[in-house]
Amino acid sequence: MTGQDLQALLIQKWGYSYDVQLRKLPRKIFFQVMWRYLEQASFPMSEGDYLAHLDEVAAYLNAWGAADQIQAFVEQTQERPRLGKAVSIPVDLGARASEWLL
Repeated sequence: MTGQDLQALLIQKWGYSYDVQLRKLPRKIFFQVMWRYLEQASFPMSEGDYLAHLDEVAAYLNAWGAADQIQAFVEQTQERPRLGKAVSIPVDLGARASEWLL
């Protein structure tokens, strides 16, 4: 998965280029689809910065082997990002979880 693939997935599902974040909690990592999106006038990143950010997030997902898991969740969920409420997807790191959660 590349950043452009991730953007296409978001647009296909919700119609906008939503911001995404990785959030690490003590024993879990979440992929979050935020409520802000590139097409908003007030979005804080340029298109180039946004695509670079997506490339970075996609690189982590690929390294964890979680890209297909995230794609499947996004395609199947009925949730929708809305003001103050992100769509949070737990990332299953499998047997290598301890390597990433230290």
